[in-house]
Amino acid sequence: MLTLQQLRGDKEAAVRKLAKKGVDAAPIIEKIESLDDRRKAIQLELDNCLAEQNKASKEIGALMSQGKREEAEEKKRFVAELKSRSAELAAEHQSVSNELQSQIVLLPNFPADIVPEGKTAEDNLVVKIDENYTTLPENPLPHWELAKKYDIIDFDLGVKLTGAGFPVYKGKGARLQRALINYFLDCNTAAGYLEVEPPVMVNEASGFGTGQLPDKEGQMYHAQVDNFYLVPTAEVPVTNIYRDCILEEKDFPVKMTAYTPCFRREAGSYGKDVRGLNRLHQFDKVEIVQLSLPEVSYEALDGMVAHVEKIVKALGLPYRILRLCGGDMSFTSALTYDFEVYSEAQKRWLEVSSVSNFESFQANRLKLRYKDADKKTQLAHTLNGSSLALPRIVAALLENNQTPEGIRIPEVLVPYTGFDMID
Repeated sequence: MLTLQQLRGDKEAAVRKLAKKGVDAAPIIEKIESLDDRRKAIQLELDNCLAEQNKASKEIGALMSQGKREEAEEKKRFVAELKSRSAELAAEHQSVSNELQSQIVLLPNFPADIVPEGKTAEDNLVVKIDENYTTLPENPLPHWELAKKYDIIDFDLGVKLTGAGFPVYKGKGARLQRALINYFLDCNTAAGYLEVEPPVMVNEASGFGTGQLPDKEGQMYHAQVDNFYLVPTAEVPVTNIYRDCILEEKDFPVKMTAYTPCFRREAGSYGKDVRGLNRLHQFDKVEIVQLSLPEVSYEALDGMVAHVEKIVKALGLPYRILRLCGGDMSFTSALTYDFEVYSEAQKRWLEVSSVSNFESFQANRLKLRYKDADKKTQLAHTLNGSSLALPRIVAALLENNQTPEGIRIPEVLVPYTGFDMID
């Protein structure tokens, strides 16, 4: 959530920055300014009313001690009127404050200055490409056909049990899933991330804290009886561990990693992009999260990007790194780098990771703060990244490593799978 200072300190700059994300913010900011002015005016009147009320209450005692009962009774009636007016002002202040909050949360985060202009994925900037392509057999198969050929993923059985987008992994397919999860977690913990195992359902406050609510409620599975949400990513519960916390400078950086199944409704998705593992309603993902001091958060982001790149590179997959344009960024992000691996059989790039700096946007919602050297309370910065999302990694591994003898397992995974070939 943006702060009032960010919006009112330089209104023209705020409008310009949000325009990069495709948002016409001027009308909303004008309404925010009006509500903020009204809130301040009500607060001033309320403070004056309470001060006058306190003064009059003290005067009543003095009048009574002097035997001036009639004047004291008149003063009591005056205090009663002040109390009534104070209650009205307090209620109005709360109403205006709620409306102000509801308007502020409509606005996405400011994009960083280096975010490219653009509206769609076609406008994203390729900042690095590693074209480690594989020579495949003639007429290579897409992963959904390989999965059926080797009986390692059953999409039809998933439809029977639940519905489309809920595959069943079998045999070496299930072991490959487990191997990837363990490998990713081991890479992350070796890099200094603390492993945590969070719940896969969160409350409304957690969804609000990381920006999924109210922006993405339609894409989340909602257990309405208990008002819990199935997590779309481990980012939500892990970052919320530090909701309503005040840290010290010495506590930074905070680095955490977690594996969770992730659940996304993916409403409106259709066509070739949803075939097989390309887009699922339930999938496995390992996440990394960092809490950082503001002055070094972009160094932290660069370190996270380098860390994810090292993992992707070790899998032997061709990949590229994109800096997302304003129109393709998430609601909460200030700067995002996407990792894509190349699918040789599908002849297309598949996104497998997003690594983002949210600056203070999430921290303001979370009330995640720290005390600086002067003991002043400041907002921290939050970052997160997929490290990694499994479905498209598995799709690329199956397709890019197919041979006439079977599917070759990358060397780094063999200690985790216990086999070097799916045949």
